[in-house]
Amino acid sequence: MGLIGETGCGKTVLGMSIVRLLDSSAQINGRIIYRGRDILELAEEDMRSLRGREIAMILQNPTTSLNPVMRVGDQIAEGIRLHGGLDKRAAKKRAVEILKSVMIHDAERRADQYPHEFSGGMKERAMIAIGLSCDPSIIIADEPTKGLDAKTKTQIVQLLKGVTEHKSMLMITHDLNVAASICDRVAVMYAGEILEVGKVWDVLKNPMHPYTRGFINSLPSRGLKPIRGSSPSLIDLPSGCRFCPRCDFAMEACKFKHPEITPADDGQSVRCFLYT
Repeated sequence: MGLIGETGCGKTVLGMSIVRLLDSSAQINGRIIYRGRDILELAEEDMRSLRGREIAMILQNPTTSLNPVMRVGDQIAEGIRLHGGLDKRAAKKRAVEILKSVMIHDAERRADQYPHEFSGGMKERAMIAIGLSCDPSIIIADEPTKGLDAKTKTQIVQLLKGVTEHKSMLMITHDLNVAASICDRVAVMYAGEILEVGKVWDVLKNPMHPYTRGFINSLPSRGLKPIRGSSPSLIDLPSGCRFCPRCDFAMEACKFKHPEITPADDGQSVRCFLYT
């Protein structure tokens, strides 16, 4: 599943909500069901056991996410020791194996190096290795290709495609090409809520929500046609449809009523009065 949308729309917050990594002052509403249990109702001890072992998150920006004074191999081995019950030596050996699996050459030597000795692409591979270290069922990948050159981005995409053959993944990205390459389904987020959901190629080829159309048309390959106006502040949202002030198809109801997301054509769902 891909989660796409412009920077600042709430994608990362959603991902961190799933693994309960937000500050304790944050409020999370609704339910997050995993194997019949609501994650939001789990005790912190149970959540710590679940996090990393069954649901792992590949954090955005490895330069700031990796511990700069801890060897890369030790950072991978840390989760293995915590959740796998291995001793230090066995965990380090497993960490080297995982580095090899993410195409880090000379993995034994690299495992003893610090993050500053890794290139940008290697740091991203190290983050993926940490995410895979405990063999989780679900991986949340937050902008794993952001800031990478074209060649490295292609390599990371191919690596993640291999991962999704055996695991479920939530891919958080603003790059539609990455979403199209990896994801089966995609959800479009704007101003903190989902506007459209469907099979990735259905959404990209036949976008239903006006925002999705505008987002796709703003790509360089589509002529860089910007959406007029600016996104609303998440602390001062419109009372009706959140996209209404920028929408070319807005109706009177859009100003005052908040649309629900409803099933539409071809298995897609959309949050728009044009389809109700």
